[in-house]
Amino acid sequence: MKYLDVDGVGRVSRIGLGTWQFGSREWGYGDKYASGAARDIVARSLEQGVTLFDTAEVYGFGKSERILGEALGDRRAQVAVASKVFPVAPFPAVVKQRAHASAERLGLNRIPLYQIHQSNPVVPDSVIMPGMRDLLEAGEIGAVGVSNYSLARWRKADAALGRPVISNQVHFSLAHPQALDDLVPFAERENRIVMAYSPLAQGLLGGKYGPDNRPGGVRAMNPLFGVENLRRAQPLLETLREVATSVGAKPAQVALAWLISLPGVVAIPGASSVEQLEFNVAAADIELSAEDRDALTRAARAFRPVSTGRFLLDTAREKLGVS
Repeated sequence: MKYLDVDGVGRVSRIGLGTWQFGSREWGYGDKYASGAARDIVARSLEQGVTLFDTAEVYGFGKSERILGEALGDRRAQVAVASKVFPVAPFPAVVKQRAHASAERLGLNRIPLYQIHQSNPVVPDSVIMPGMRDLLEAGEIGAVGVSNYSLARWRKADAALGRPVISNQVHFSLAHPQALDDLVPFAERENRIVMAYSPLAQGLLGGKYGPDNRPGGVRAMNPLFGVENLRRAQPLLETLREVATSVGAKPAQVALAWLISLPGVVAIPGASSVEQLEFNVAAADIELSAEDRDALTRAARAFRPVSTGRFLLDTAREKLGVS
């Protein structure tokens, strides 16, 4: 495993564990999964050297935090648990109350990394951050992070907090590489971290899907899995396969290895089984050459998916049998 030392948070594994699915029925996981596989995944994560566990109050309406806290057991205070407050009425008293509720569900006295789940389009960070600052100064959280923030909003959050907002958790993968333009350079310059969620693009970067082999279920409504986007993704997937063959790994593992080869970037893939967790963690041992990394970056930048509007129109035409 590879690690970063993050002020206030501690030793953070470059491959973490995202726990959106814990307790969330939209992915087909219910109570039986929570009391069985989820606990096994967390236990194996600890054995494999994972120290970063990401959750949020809205994941399963608090179930994810509770399941994660219980699964971590006596180790919960020794790892970098990250949670998030959803910014509805995010006034200081509300932020602090909800941090306390998250800490209670997690079984923690101190949340190592507490994040604003997304930018509020109406309430500025000058209103939100005083509550986070109070939590910091009281020692109830170790560091402040944000999620889904633009670089401009990240800088405003810094100013509002009066100290560095240490992390920004964003949608980031070879299929969604926009963070390369500004967030990753900023993180490198300022000694921050970028946390990449959906780092495997819901399985697209596993390399098995194509225009004639599309997934069902929740992913069927992801624009990436539309026929045109799957066609456009083939050059990227072919590059992934070529690099994977050269390093003796699988395409999805190379996609994770590419992310954590970037300065200040950590990836937080989910895992539906112990086997998937082990598969993801193994990506930390892959060393990409500069040539392979650059080839993947070029392929990622060259991928131009169609808009969501175009995807919805194509889907409607497909269902209606209109060419």
